[in-house]
Amino acid sequence: MAWALALMILFGTYGAGATVFTIVNNCAYTVWPGTLSGNGGTVLGDGGFALPPGKSVPFTTSAGWSGRIWGRTDCKFDDTGKGSCITGDCANTLKCDHASGVPPATLAELTLGDKDFYDVSLVDGYNLPLTVTPVGGTGVCKTAGCVSDLRASCPAELSIKNEGQVTACKSACLAFGTPEYCCTGEHANPQTCSPSKYSKEFKKACPYAYTYAFDDPSSLYTCSGANYIITFCPTSY
Repeated sequence: MAWALALMILFGTYGAGATVFTIVNNCAYTVWPGTLSGNGGTVLGDGGFALPPGKSVPFTTSAGWSGRIWGRTDCKFDDTGKGSCITGDCANTLKCDHASGVPPATLAELTLGDKDFYDVSLVDGYNLPLTVTPVGGTGVCKTAGCVSDLRASCPAELSIKNEGQVTACKSACLAFGTPEYCCTGEHANPQTCSPSKYSKEFKKACPYAYTYAFDDPSSLYTCSGANYIITFCPTSY
């Protein structure tokens, strides 16, 4: 999608004070975004929808919106919206209906307020390249996310396969479930939970994404008064 068009959507259609998320599919295939809203906030796209390649859709959020957005792949749904996806599935339905995506799935997480907080998380694993880009606003306002395709470099012990192809990459916590990887129990603080060899590889490939539970300093971003573009399969930051 052309950036000029994105800016027209973001600033030309909506009044001042509204926060607009524009979800863009830059992949060569259809992605089925899933959305989960907290605190009774606006449900974006009825919780889930199909987004063909090259298409985008804007949503206006309610004040104080908090939630997550992720991509589902290789989905099949019937006329009633029942079905499933190979990655990121949510309760076997097109409209996720307050259900989060089944990991591993790359997550965009946003909390809006006087200062917005946002990140792209690989803490539970990865299924698609994804970025969150603020437009306008004041503050740090950097792009968060992961442009690299981690499926190509995913270690065998973390790989999820379908018909012989790697479709997603688990995090070490999801794969092994131990306290040292999940930062739980005696490892439930930054002093005792260090990045693992797996999260270090994720970080090397995706320096602007969360890769384990205490990755805040280099992964959590803030901005005020911005709109946001959430892009699947971005080509750059």
